[in-house]
This record gives sequence, C-alpha cells and structure tokens, in this order.
Amino acid sequence: MKLDHVVYFSSKDPDEIINEQKSEGKHAVIGGRHEKWGTHNALMYVKNAYVEWLSVEKLEIARNIDHPLTRLLLHDVNESDGWGTICLSVSDIEQFNEDIKNKGFATSGVLDAERRTESGVLRKWKMLFVDQPVNDELPYPFFIEWEEPEVIRFAQLREDGTLIEENEGLEIRECIFEVEDPLRDTGEWAVLLSQKVGDSNDISLENVRLRFIQHEGGKDRLKDVVIG
Repeated sequence: MKLDHVVYFSSKDPDEIINEQKSEGKHAVIGGRHEKWGTHNALMYVKNAYVEWLSVEKLEIARNIDHPLTRLLLHDVNESDGWGTICLSVSDIEQFNEDIKNKGFATSGVLDAERRTESGVLRKWKMLFVDQPVNDELPYPFFIEWEEPEVIRFAQLREDGTLIEENEGLEIRECIFEVEDPLRDTGEWAVLLSQKVGDSNDISLENVRLRFIQHEGGKDRLKDVVIG
C-alpha cells in the first residue's frame, strides 16, 4: 500500500490551474474528464505520486451522481478551495475490500472508473471508498487499483510528457491532517490501513508519511502536502 495521489478541490478550470502552476515554474497537465461524474482535472506528477486538482465541469451531472468523491468535492468547494483527501493504491482491491469489511468498515464496494484524456484516450481503474457521511469530519482515504501496471503507466507518462525529468526530482514526502482529535484519528486510520502508529501521531507508508495534528477549530481535513 502506498500513496497514489493527493486531491485538491478547486473552483477553477484545469487550464487556469495549469497556467497558475506554470507561472510558479511548475509542470502540470490536463488530466481529462470524468464524464459520468461531471468533473475534470489537472495533474502534476512527481517521482512517487501526483497532485490532482479536481473541479466541477458539469454541475447538473455532479449534483445527481451518487459518487463519494464528487459529493465531497461539492461539499467542500462550496465553502472554499483547498486540500480534500488522499488516494492510496493497493495491489488487490477486491481482497482489500473484503479485509476492511471484516474489520467492521462499511464500503462502497469496488467501483469501475474511467477518465477521458485530452487526446481522447480512455484510462480505466477500480476504486473503493469507506462509507461515511459527507460533513466536516475527516474523510478516510480512498483506494485505487489501476488497470495497467505501474511500470507501464509511468513509462507512458514519460513518453507523453506528463512526467518530466524536473518533476522526477520531486516527491510527496508528507501529508498533514488537521483534526480535532489526532490520537483518535491516527488510531482509526492505523486499523483501516493495517499500519503501526508512530510516536508523533503519524503513520509511515511505503512512500509517504501521514501526520495528524490538532487544529483550533474548523473542519477536519488534509491541510498541507509537503513536496520536496
């Protein structure tokens, strides 16, 4: 299990996001459209994962689709743009679904997903969510299993210019969550992910550290992503 990507909820369209990133000297690209969800995205790949800026393209579709990430996007972006959640990759998502259900977690079941790229290519994957209401409490991570092996997928990203040499010198090192009760949330995530809790309310995965710190009010959310 490792970090696949971090999600930033945005009210801006992908072209605007790419231009903003370019002005800061960063390389981001159009991801494509989630046609069934009414959303679209911009992406910035680094060595170990990627950043996704997710925004609504077709509000009517987004409002009427029963999709956990889309519901969370609509809830959060109504207040302000900001970090939303993280996605972790697993090697056997069907088995992982059974494992966490046996721990007492209700789930969405494994969902088929796809994105139409700007060039018209259809990329497919499977995803899984833990059932929970959409509110100001911390959303659990969601999970992904790509249709193609990682080595092939990253080779294609290099070939089409999505992942460039400069970005391969960067990696997402830490995801920081501001929550009301760091001890409680670290413990719950450790059970879900079958991981140990560190000495500082943190969980170390294969390619990233998840750290939980206390806030002084507001909703429980991913608040910072350390890239270096």
